[in-house]
Amino acid sequence: MKGTHVGNPSHLIVGATLPSGERTDLLVRDGRLFRVGPGTDDASTRDAIRIDADGLVALPGLVDLHTHLREPGFEQSETVLTGTRAAAAGGFTAVFPMANTLPVSDTAGVVEQVMTLGDDAGYATVRPIGAVTVGLAGERLSEIGAMAHSKARVRVFSDDGKCVHDSLLMRRALEYVKTFDGVVAQHAQDPRLTENAQMNEGALSSELGLKGWPAVAEESIIARDVLLAEHVGARLHVCHVSTAGSVDVIRWAKERGIVVTAEATPHHLLLTEDLIRSYDARYKVNPPLRRDEDVLALRAGLADGTIDIIATDHAPHPTESKEAEWDAASFGMVGLESALSVSQTALVDTGLLGWDDIARVLSRTPAGIGRLTDHSHDFENGAPANFTLHDPTSTSVFDLSRLAGKSHNSPFLGRTLSGRVQHTFHHGYPTVQGTRVLESDIVAASAATQKAGPAL
Repeated sequence: MKGTHVGNPSHLIVGATLPSGERTDLLVRDGRLFRVGPGTDDASTRDAIRIDADGLVALPGLVDLHTHLREPGFEQSETVLTGTRAAAAGGFTAVFPMANTLPVSDTAGVVEQVMTLGDDAGYATVRPIGAVTVGLAGERLSEIGAMAHSKARVRVFSDDGKCVHDSLLMRRALEYVKTFDGVVAQHAQDPRLTENAQMNEGALSSELGLKGWPAVAEESIIARDVLLAEHVGARLHVCHVSTAGSVDVIRWAKERGIVVTAEATPHHLLLTEDLIRSYDARYKVNPPLRRDEDVLALRAGLADGTIDIIATDHAPHPTESKEAEWDAASFGMVGLESALSVSQTALVDTGLLGWDDIARVLSRTPAGIGRLTDHSHDFENGAPANFTLHDPTSTSVFDLSRLAGKSHNSPFLGRTLSGRVQHTFHHGYPTVQGTRVLESDIVAASAATQKAGPAL
């Protein structure tokens, strides 16, 4: 019954297809995969809620290493509750929200607050990213150690939205995070080369009369930072890679043995700068949509392992911020609800990646980069029950009914995409059933029950 909660019953998923292609059954009990294997459906499971998963792909819970939840400070765009609802709708069971909130997530108190809001909501595990510099101002390091040793145990630090452009500060940050196996996630954008920039620099920007954003503004920062990471011996992560040249720099760095990881967004894997001819600000994003050649290079980089993960850069904005003239409109797109469908459309349907690859780039590897241990398991007995059931045969127009967050600035509205998330389980309890995101009071009650442990 809506609005009530009677505990977390067992669930039996019958006939799911694992990323490896093997068909199996999954028995979920007390927050874990109690039993995995064909024939799990027997007399001992008669009290479990049964889900027929014939034709559905079971993926380990998706992990987004790059999300903007906007709370605290910008709740008109998104909150931790609404953002994690969007995450669940897209098959995500863990998200790493960026630090550009108000106040900025640059202290232990703020990151602990954000994590607690996520725990209370229950839709997804929320592990905040800490700011590299105080107030994202790029002048002095934030309380990196305090955030790392807080209840939130922050392991990823970023000034995303702004580049840590001071070389000495970047070096000091890399040195600091190395002491506790953390990582600096860099927003690679030279601010001097992109001042007032509005779109990718090239023939089209000249034709449209918009200030161009040169690829070298991204590539030069990445080149500097991989050399700094090599010098320090620390982990570096590159956010939202968008150019073919950036892929080349990262490939060179990996061949050299530098510990660098990188992400591409779903929108940079499917959309190109040609869409900007419409002056529709849904396509205005940072970094900008690039050329066809860049899209193909990013896809190839994911296929050969140069690009490690897909991350959404989910960036909600209120309607008035996007329904404005191009120059005045905000940068950013929502992406949690559409990420898996876009990834299937751009990578699986084109034959570049299989479902085990999708599990790697959208779950296992981002969990590993963020040191999120309870989301890095595959389907094995006793593992935490964080997973999603995805229908790869579904094809539909992406519309407002698919958006579960607070903002609707999706570039995919009206576009036909492949696949649809049918069910999402977070720590053993459902957050999405039959494509429907469950009510917040039910999910929160399930989360509270799960934290309390199984009834004796």
